[in-house]
Amino acid sequence: MKEVYNNILEAILNNKKLLAILIDPDKFSVDNTASFIKKVNMSVATHIFVGGSTVEEHVTEIVVSEIKKHTYLPVVLFPGDVSQITKEADALLFLSLISGRNPEYLIGKHVEAVSKLKKTNLETIPTGYVLIENEKKTAIEEVSKTTPMSRTNIQKIVDTVIAGELLGMKLMYLEAGSGAKESLNQEIISSVKKELKIPLIVGGGIRSKSELENAYKSGADMVVVGTVLEEDESFFDNLQM
Repeated sequence: MKEVYNNILEAILNNKKLLAILIDPDKFSVDNTASFIKKVNMSVATHIFVGGSTVEEHVTEIVVSEIKKHTYLPVVLFPGDVSQITKEADALLFLSLISGRNPEYLIGKHVEAVSKLKKTNLETIPTGYVLIENEKKTAIEEVSKTTPMSRTNIQKIVDTVIAGELLGMKLMYLEAGSGAKESLNQEIISSVKKELKIPLIVGGGIRSKSELENAYKSGADMVVVGTVLEEDESFFDNLQM
Protein backbone atom coordinates (compact mmCIF):
# COMPACT_ATOMS: atom_id res chain seq x y z
CA MET A 1 0.00 0.00 0.00
CA LYS A 2 1.32 3.42 -0.97
CA GLU A 3 -1.87 5.39 -0.55
CA VAL A 4 -0.53 8.21 1.64
CA TYR A 5 2.56 8.82 -0.48
CA ASN A 6 0.66 8.62 -3.76
CA ASN A 7 -1.95 11.04 -2.44
CA ILE A 8 0.84 13.49 -1.61
CA LEU A 9 2.19 13.20 -5.15
CA GLU A 10 -1.29 13.66 -6.61
CA ALA A 11 -1.94 16.76 -4.49
CA ILE A 12 1.32 18.32 -5.67
CA LEU A 13 0.44 17.61 -9.30
CA ASN A 14 -2.84 19.45 -8.69
CA ASN A 15 -1.02 22.39 -7.07
CA LYS A 16 -2.62 21.69 -3.71
CA LYS A 17 -0.65 22.77 -0.68
CA LEU A 18 -0.57 20.30 2.19
CA LEU A 19 -0.65 20.98 5.91
CA ALA A 20 0.23 18.53 8.66
CA ILE A 21 -0.70 19.06 12.30
CA LEU A 22 2.03 17.58 14.50
CA ILE A 23 0.92 16.05 17.79
CA ASP A 24 3.58 15.22 20.37
CA PRO A 25 2.16 12.40 22.55
CA ASP A 26 4.26 13.63 25.46
CA LYS A 27 2.51 17.01 25.42
CA PHE A 28 -0.97 15.93 24.35
CA SER A 29 -3.92 15.29 26.64
CA VAL A 30 -5.86 12.24 25.44
CA ASP A 31 -8.90 13.59 27.28
CA ASN A 32 -8.82 16.58 24.92
CA THR A 33 -8.66 14.48 21.75
CA ALA A 34 -12.25 14.90 20.55
CA SER A 35 -12.31 18.70 20.81
CA PHE A 36 -8.79 19.13 19.40
CA ILE A 37 -9.35 16.83 16.42
CA LYS A 38 -12.68 18.53 15.73
CA LYS A 39 -10.69 21.74 15.16
CA VAL A 40 -8.24 19.86 12.96
CA ASN A 41 -11.10 18.45 10.87
CA MET A 42 -12.57 21.93 10.41
CA SER A 43 -9.25 23.36 9.28
CA VAL A 44 -7.32 23.10 6.00
CA ALA A 45 -5.15 20.35 7.50
CA THR A 46 -4.57 17.38 5.23
CA HIS A 47 -2.52 15.13 7.52
CA ILE A 48 -1.93 14.45 11.18
CA PHE A 49 1.63 13.64 12.24
CA VAL A 50 2.23 11.96 15.60
CA GLY A 51 5.61 11.77 17.28
CA GLY A 52 8.15 13.40 19.54
CA SER A 53 11.77 13.23 20.56
CA THR A 54 11.07 11.53 23.90
CA VAL A 55 7.85 9.57 24.36
CA GLU A 56 7.20 6.82 26.89
CA GLU A 57 6.53 3.28 25.68
CA HIS A 58 2.95 2.62 24.46
CA VAL A 59 1.88 6.27 24.80
CA THR A 60 1.99 6.83 21.03
CA GLU A 61 -0.28 3.86 20.39
CA ILE A 62 -2.85 5.16 22.89
CA VAL A 63 -2.83 8.62 21.33
CA VAL A 64 -3.03 7.35 17.73
CA SER A 65 -5.87 4.97 18.57
CA GLU A 66 -7.87 7.80 20.11
CA ILE A 67 -7.18 10.18 17.21
CA LYS A 68 -8.37 7.59 14.68
CA LYS A 69 -11.78 7.53 16.37
CA HIS A 70 -12.36 11.17 15.46
CA THR A 71 -10.92 11.75 11.97
CA TYR A 72 -10.63 10.41 8.45
CA LEU A 73 -7.38 12.28 7.83
CA PRO A 74 -4.30 10.09 7.40
CA VAL A 75 -2.39 9.65 10.64
CA VAL A 76 1.34 9.44 9.97
CA LEU A 77 4.01 8.52 12.49
CA PHE A 78 6.87 10.98 12.88
CA PRO A 79 8.86 8.89 15.35
CA GLY A 80 11.75 9.95 17.52
CA ASP A 81 12.44 6.34 18.44
CA VAL A 82 11.50 2.75 17.61
CA SER A 83 9.22 2.65 20.67
CA GLN A 84 6.84 5.03 18.88
CA ILE A 85 5.98 2.59 16.10
CA THR A 86 2.37 1.43 16.24
CA LYS A 87 0.22 -0.53 13.80
CA GLU A 88 -2.71 1.80 14.59
CA ALA A 89 -1.35 4.54 12.28
CA ASP A 90 -1.71 4.71 8.50
CA ALA A 91 1.89 5.41 7.56
CA LEU A 92 5.36 5.99 8.94
CA LEU A 93 7.97 8.54 7.94
CA PHE A 94 11.07 6.31 7.96
CA LEU A 95 13.34 9.17 8.98
CA SER A 96 17.05 9.25 8.31
CA LEU A 97 18.78 12.21 9.98
CA ILE A 98 21.04 12.98 7.03
CA SER A 99 22.12 16.33 8.44
CA GLY A 100 23.93 14.51 11.26
CA ARG A 101 26.65 11.91 11.40
CA ASN A 102 25.41 9.70 14.23
CA PRO A 103 25.10 6.21 12.69
CA GLU A 104 22.25 5.35 15.06
CA TYR A 105 20.02 7.91 13.33
CA LEU A 106 21.34 7.22 9.84
CA ILE A 107 20.75 3.44 9.88
CA GLY A 108 21.00 1.96 13.40
CA LYS A 109 17.47 2.75 14.59
CA HIS A 110 16.10 1.64 11.22
CA VAL A 111 17.59 -1.82 11.58
CA GLU A 112 16.13 -2.00 15.08
CA ALA A 113 12.71 -1.04 13.69
CA VAL A 114 12.46 -3.80 11.09
CA SER A 115 11.22 -6.53 13.44
CA LYS A 116 8.41 -4.24 14.65
CA LEU A 117 7.48 -3.08 11.16
CA LYS A 118 7.09 -6.68 10.00
CA LYS A 119 4.19 -7.03 12.42
CA THR A 120 2.31 -4.06 10.94
CA ASN A 121 0.77 -2.99 7.64
CA LEU A 122 2.21 0.49 7.94
CA GLU A 123 3.01 2.30 4.71
CA THR A 124 6.68 3.13 5.20
CA ILE A 125 7.98 6.25 3.45
CA PRO A 126 11.77 6.80 3.32
CA THR A 127 12.28 10.39 4.40
CA GLY A 128 15.43 12.48 4.56
CA TYR A 129 15.44 14.57 7.73
CA VAL A 130 17.55 17.73 7.80
CA LEU A 131 17.89 19.65 11.05
CA ILE A 132 18.84 23.31 10.62
CA GLU A 133 20.03 25.56 13.42
CA ASN A 134 17.88 28.09 15.22
CA GLU A 135 18.45 30.21 18.29
CA LYS A 136 18.00 27.44 20.81
CA LYS A 137 19.02 23.83 21.33
CA THR A 138 16.13 21.56 20.37
CA ALA A 139 15.11 18.20 21.79
CA ILE A 140 16.05 16.32 18.62
CA GLU A 141 19.55 17.80 18.82
CA GLU A 142 19.97 16.55 22.38
CA VAL A 143 18.50 13.10 21.74
CA SER A 144 20.31 12.43 18.46
CA LYS A 145 23.62 13.95 19.62
CA THR A 146 23.99 15.67 16.26
CA THR A 147 24.78 19.24 15.28
CA PRO A 148 22.24 21.14 13.18
CA MET A 149 23.33 22.56 9.86
CA SER A 150 24.23 26.24 9.65
CA ARG A 151 21.60 28.52 8.12
CA THR A 152 24.32 30.49 6.38
CA ASN A 153 25.79 27.56 4.43
CA ILE A 154 22.85 27.14 2.07
CA GLN A 155 24.86 25.28 -0.57
CA LYS A 156 25.73 22.55 1.95
CA ILE A 157 22.06 22.25 2.88
CA VAL A 158 21.16 21.89 -0.81
CA ASP A 159 23.92 19.34 -1.39
CA THR A 160 22.75 17.35 1.64
CA VAL A 161 19.13 17.10 0.51
CA ILE A 162 20.16 16.18 -3.04
CA ALA A 163 22.42 13.46 -1.64
CA GLY A 164 19.41 12.15 0.28
CA GLU A 165 17.34 12.15 -2.90
CA LEU A 166 20.06 10.26 -4.77
CA LEU A 167 20.12 7.70 -1.95
CA GLY A 168 16.44 7.01 -2.65
CA MET A 169 14.53 9.15 -0.18
CA LYS A 170 10.90 9.72 -1.24
CA LEU A 171 10.30 12.83 0.89
CA MET A 172 12.61 15.54 2.23
CA TYR A 173 11.89 17.21 5.57
CA LEU A 174 13.61 20.52 6.40
CA GLU A 175 13.30 21.10 10.13
CA ALA A 176 14.13 24.07 12.31
CA GLY A 177 13.29 21.95 15.35
CA SER A 178 10.29 21.72 17.66
CA GLY A 179 9.76 24.99 19.47
CA ALA A 180 12.28 26.80 17.29
CA LYS A 181 12.39 30.56 17.86
CA GLU A 182 12.75 31.23 14.16
CA SER A 183 11.26 29.42 11.17
CA LEU A 184 13.32 28.63 8.08
CA ASN A 185 13.81 31.62 5.80
CA GLN A 186 12.62 31.84 2.23
CA GLU A 187 16.11 31.67 0.77
CA ILE A 188 16.82 28.27 2.31
CA ILE A 189 13.47 26.81 1.24
CA SER A 190 13.56 28.18 -2.30
CA SER A 191 17.20 27.15 -2.84
CA VAL A 192 16.37 23.57 -1.85
CA LYS A 193 13.14 23.47 -3.86
CA LYS A 194 14.93 24.70 -6.98
CA GLU A 195 17.04 21.54 -7.18
CA LEU A 196 14.90 18.94 -5.38
CA LYS A 197 12.65 16.64 -7.41
CA ILE A 198 10.88 14.90 -4.52
CA PRO A 199 8.22 16.51 -2.25
CA LEU A 200 9.51 19.03 0.26
CA ILE A 201 8.20 19.23 3.84
CA VAL A 202 9.04 22.24 6.00
CA GLY A 203 8.52 22.52 9.75
CA GLY A 204 9.68 24.18 12.94
CA GLY A 205 9.10 27.62 14.35
CA ILE A 206 6.04 28.52 12.27
CA ARG A 207 3.91 30.67 14.55
CA SER A 208 1.98 33.01 12.25
CA LYS A 209 -0.15 32.90 9.14
CA SER A 210 2.44 34.98 7.26
CA GLU A 211 5.22 32.50 8.09
CA LEU A 212 2.97 29.68 6.91
CA GLU A 213 2.24 31.45 3.63
CA ASN A 214 5.90 32.37 3.12
CA ALA A 215 6.89 28.70 3.45
CA TYR A 216 4.41 27.79 0.70
CA LYS A 217 5.48 30.68 -1.52
CA SER A 218 9.10 29.61 -1.14
CA GLY A 219 8.34 26.11 -2.39
CA ALA A 220 7.22 23.94 0.52
CA ASP A 221 4.82 21.24 -0.67
CA MET A 222 3.77 20.47 2.89
CA VAL A 223 4.12 22.59 6.02
CA VAL A 224 4.05 21.16 9.55
CA VAL A 225 2.79 23.10 12.56
CA GLY A 226 2.76 21.81 16.09
CA THR A 227 4.20 23.85 18.95
CA VAL A 228 2.09 26.91 18.17
CA LEU A 229 -1.07 24.79 18.60
CA GLU A 230 0.22 23.32 21.85
CA GLU A 231 0.61 26.86 23.16
CA ASP A 232 -2.46 28.49 21.66
CA GLU A 233 -5.28 26.60 19.93
CA SER A 234 -6.69 29.90 18.67
CA PHE A 235 -4.11 29.58 15.87
CA PHE A 236 -6.67 27.25 14.31
CA ASP A 237 -8.52 30.43 13.36
CA ASN A 238 -5.78 30.98 10.77
CA LEU A 239 -6.34 27.50 9.35
CA GLN A 240 -10.03 27.62 8.55
CA MET A 241 -11.33 26.07 5.32
